[in-house]
Amino acid sequence: MTATTHLTRYLAEFIQDAKPADLSAEVTALGKKSILDGLGLALSGGATQCGELVHLHLSELNLGQGAATVIGTRLKVAPRFAAFANGVAIHADDYDDTQLAVATDRVYGLLTHPTAPALPAALAMGEQMQASGEAVMLAYHLGVEIECKIAEAINPRHYQTGFHTTGSCGTFAAAAASAKLLGLDAATIARALSIAGSQSAGLRENFGTMTKPFHAGRSSESGVTAAQFASYGWTATDQILEAPRGFFSAAGGGYDAASIAGKLGAPWTIASPGVSIKPHPSGSLTHPGMTEMLRLIRAHKIQASDVVRVRVGTNHNMPNALIHHRPSNELQAKFSMEFCMAILLLEGRAGLGEFTDEVVLRPDVRAMIEKVDFVVDADAEAAGYHKMTTLIDIELADGTKLSGRSDFGKGSPADPMSYEEVANKFLENADYAKFPTHQAKAVVEMVRDFEHLPRINGLMAALTRSAA
Repeated sequence: MTATTHLTRYLAEFIQDAKPADLSAEVTALGKKSILDGLGLALSGGATQCGELVHLHLSELNLGQGAATVIGTRLKVAPRFAAFANGVAIHADDYDDTQLAVATDRVYGLLTHPTAPALPAALAMGEQMQASGEAVMLAYHLGVEIECKIAEAINPRHYQTGFHTTGSCGTFAAAAASAKLLGLDAATIARALSIAGSQSAGLRENFGTMTKPFHAGRSSESGVTAAQFASYGWTATDQILEAPRGFFSAAGGGYDAASIAGKLGAPWTIASPGVSIKPHPSGSLTHPGMTEMLRLIRAHKIQASDVVRVRVGTNHNMPNALIHHRPSNELQAKFSMEFCMAILLLEGRAGLGEFTDEVVLRPDVRAMIEKVDFVVDADAEAAGYHKMTTLIDIELADGTKLSGRSDFGKGSPADPMSYEEVANKFLENADYAKFPTHQAKAVVEMVRDFEHLPRINGLMAALTRSAA
């Protein structure tokens, strides 16, 4: 057997054979940051309208008491439904981590959101199994690794023509994490991946709507369900990835075998090329420009009233994702370079409080948006799609012209957030959700020691909202 010709089996054996000792101290530390980030986003996302509608749906299902926690609530449901609810919540504000591309034909930072599908599945299944922090940490990393390597391997057509990889590739992440915690053997894991492959979905036309985070929730739920059905003996092909009618061919028209065969854990994607954690609740492609705009504002003490014109130049793939040039609500604003530049000029910040319908529709925001030109720039195009090169030119009323360039945003591996910076973001998100501060601070310390938790259930209890 070779990894190239029996790719699904290769993934299944990697998942089966993986041990906690395979995770280096660096990989473990990076995982803790993304896990803490994901938990905070589950809290804040659960407080959004998306979260409220999911909670309504769960109540209407009359599911009764289950083993898995819907984070930030007192709801306990079956693992698949907790994975769905928490996956939607983590991705609700488009504030979650992103995978960074390697190949120059890929859009840097835009391959997939790894934590949103992987973490909810690992937590839900881990809580049901009363698994240790060490076991859940390994399952989470396996999910992230499988998702990221599949997203890296599939032909770029997959994303470019409309698939949302967090929904499509994320299903494999959740299946991998769940299968590991269920202790399945390689043959059964291969079937779990195959069942997951038949559920992979998500279309980018829904960006800027509630259906985008729905993709993340459903991919996590589908992966849990796939692993459970495989454990029951449900049958499926053992070559879902590589077969002529399998995932890579049907969803992408092919794949680059060299970017996945023999590459799992060598290196772990979370370490190289890395995963980016967002400082702003908007599409990752806005972040280099936002980082540079903030630098220019602070360095030159720019006042919004002095701004005559702003030009933002990027490669052609970025407007292909940042499609809302005149956003009319908060979800569209997350995919609007014009709004992100405008709100920084007006407020000097761009957090959850700025991405609201009320702010988006403010007259001064609308007026500033009209001053921002978002264009394809030849220099940015020449820099390659594996970067998010963003060029900014600002013209002020007194004739001053300011320029800046950024290839990477704050939170990327090139300019990473520390654990303490992620903890501050977590606490802000918990506060946004009106989650008890003492519980939020306890979660920060528990995640800091995640791999030594005797059972994951204590952490999930800390993430349960206290009775009023």
